[in-house]
Amino acid sequence: MKQNFLLLLGGACLLFSPTVWAQQKGTAALKQMAVTDIQSQYDFYKKTELQIWNYAEVGYKEYKSTALLQQTLKDNGFSVDTGVAGIPTAFVATYGSGKPVIGILAEYDALPGLAQEAVPEKQPKSGMSAGHGCGHHLFGVASVAAGIELKKLIAGGKLKGTVKVYGCPAEEGGSGKVYMVRAGLFKEVDAVIHWHPGDNNGIMTGRTMANISAKFRFYGLSAHAAGAPEKGRSALDGVEAMDNMVNMMREHIPSSTRIHYVITNGGKAPNVVPDFAEVYYYVRNVDRDIVRSVFDRVVNAARGAALGTDTKVEYEITGGTYDLLPNRTLITAMYKNLQQVGGVSYTPAEIEFGKKIQTSFTYKVPAISEAAAIDSLQSAGKGDISGSTDVADVSWNVPTVGLSAATWVPGTPAHSWQAVASGGTDIGAKGMMVAAKTMALTGIDLLSDPALIQKATQEYQQARGADFQYKALLGDRKPALNYRDQ
Repeated sequence: MKQNFLLLLGGACLLFSPTVWAQQKGTAALKQMAVTDIQSQYDFYKKTELQIWNYAEVGYKEYKSTALLQQTLKDNGFSVDTGVAGIPTAFVATYGSGKPVIGILAEYDALPGLAQEAVPEKQPKSGMSAGHGCGHHLFGVASVAAGIELKKLIAGGKLKGTVKVYGCPAEEGGSGKVYMVRAGLFKEVDAVIHWHPGDNNGIMTGRTMANISAKFRFYGLSAHAAGAPEKGRSALDGVEAMDNMVNMMREHIPSSTRIHYVITNGGKAPNVVPDFAEVYYYVRNVDRDIVRSVFDRVVNAARGAALGTDTKVEYEITGGTYDLLPNRTLITAMYKNLQQVGGVSYTPAEIEFGKKIQTSFTYKVPAISEAAAIDSLQSAGKGDISGSTDVADVSWNVPTVGLSAATWVPGTPAHSWQAVASGGTDIGAKGMMVAAKTMALTGIDLLSDPALIQKATQEYQQARGADFQYKALLGDRKPALNYRDQ
């Protein structure tokens, strides 16, 4: 006959059944097994992520990177659908059957202009034009490692359900996941796990900024800039007039809004009136309605600039993402697992490397030892996040949770040569393993505890609201596969 028993803890009296107690002990054993097994594969996963670090392929052109991750998953028993959502470098790898279905997001695109050697001073990598300044080479491999670990437990009869690893290209401005959401690839998924490289270890508790990105292309008339300037109409004048108007507009928009631009084509020679010029814009705010409104005003500035310079303008929205929807139920579960895994410890040589990196910063930096710490839930993510991510669109379609792991020297900003350098060393690989372990342990919780998914789903549905209907900010356009082309 089964009997319940009492556990006295800190003066509180908690009621446990032998079944629940045994389940918890069993889950704890699985988690320890997973941590040990992932760590035993350190050299393999490090080798894999360094291959992708060296490939440094930009968005929608990650052919070698995606092939490597897909082959790794196939070698471990996953079936892989490639070229999904109309994107040649996107994939979905699946193992298992039935419910629950757990998704893990993997990224692998690099950033243009950030080629860097794995050394603690600025040293561009010869023959390269891009670098992993956001650590997506680590992102993809850690997610694959977590997926493989869950697969092993399902194959061994320790867990039941399905694990899906999503190969997600072009997070950096290409909005790859938006197209994958739009294609219905997450419809049957119960929960999604992700992570991101950083300079700290913590759970993502806040919202990200919604974003619309677009390229504005101006067309004029070429002429000799000295001999016949009156016959020319400068497309570059159109771009500069637009930029001036947008810069004046900054005073009259919500202060939390971010607008950035780069002139991607301003002509080829000063003595030729340019008949074509292009400027690439981002508009961001936590409130996606504000993003839409401000973006419309940017478009009006472009039209006004074209009118004033007697040129023509057209624009193409190349990306658009929602604000991230946090899920406190999943945040709490993942945080416990991150605490169990712990942070990153450095060798003396890595400490020396890190301190040298820190001398390149012009601001006060945290102690190197911060890489070993775990942020509290109150400070984790430090509230809303000033960046944007297409993970946000996933989070409005399925309960989603993520963490940050210290893959860079504390104090390092993303999108910097210092991030690229750290990501090419064991400093990056160690943080990657923290992420892989934490995601695997969270996956174990989700696959073994139906009540956790039920509670997370209820919270997610309430947060979205009964009337919510998803509509991508980038509209109905096809994937912008050439958005990195100049």
